Amino acid sequence: MCDEQQLARMGRAKVNRRDFGKLGAAAAVATACAPAAAQGQVRLSENQASFAAPNGRMDAYFVHPASGKRPAVIVWPDVAGLRDAFMAMGRRLAREGFAVLVLNPYYADGEAPQFDDFDDYRENGGAEKVGPWRAKLTAPTVMEIAKAAVGFLDKQDAVDTARGIGTEGYCMGGPFAVWTAAAVPERVKAAASFHGGRLVTNPASPDDPNLPVKLLGQTQASFLFAIARDDDRTAPTDKDALKAAAAAAGRPAEVTVYAGNHGWTVVDSPAYDDTAAERAWARLVNLYKTAL
Repeated sequence: MCDEQQLARMGRAKVNRRDFGKLGAAAAVATACAPAAAQGQVRLSENQASFAAPNGRMDAYFVHPASGKRPAVIVWPDVAGLRDAFMAMGRRLAREGFAVLVLNPYYADGEAPQFDDFDDYRENGGAEKVGPWRAKLTAPTVMEIAKAAVGFLDKQDAVDTARGIGTEGYCMGGPFAVWTAAAVPERVKAAASFHGGRLVTNPASPDDPNLPVKLLGQTQASFLFAIARDDDRTAPTDKDALKAAAAAAGRPAEVTVYAGNHGWTVVDSPAYDDTAAERAWARLVNLYKTAL
């Protein structure tokens, strides 16, 4: 998960993103996450979804091309939760031909959005607010949520159930993507972690059997582990452990350290890096179009 040390680094990072204040969050994110040449090429259908999940009802954002059946993707947001930035990423992925479900990880404590953007999270006590919410998101709970999300998707007319499901997670959502792949291996065929934390070690529970690195053999997925350069400096052996675990499990895995710092793929993050983010996005789309 995204810990306080990582958040502190993000706070000191040079801001390299569009000016949300001038354009308005939704407009700025849409501009940043969908090139002008792609706007309007695919007509989308989008709505708020709701389905039963452990300890409550999940509220989520569901977006997909307006016609046809498509492979589904489950998105786990970062520590600041479901907000405009992730809805925009969902739209962009839908334009690539996927039915995208962006989850509210804190649904048990309230409907999204909990924060307008990452600045709102950082400047208004976000870490303190989400602490007890995050504590509920144990591996077993996330895996049950994943089963519920897959069950919801497989009932949707827009989802092609003959094709595999993809999942991606950011920051604290990185491990969630692996847990999703392990929870429903017969359906989840691709999983991506972007600057995910606690994939290999967990200081609070060193012998945790649910560390993602230990679960790759319980999946049937192809993986993309996109690691931030500052996270790699902090834990330089993690990438090698992930490569070794994937090889031992016989799972295809692309493990890459990117030029961006922790949070570089999320447009409202202070560490957002357009060049590195676009490189990671291209690898994500390639993963899904190859594995699903």
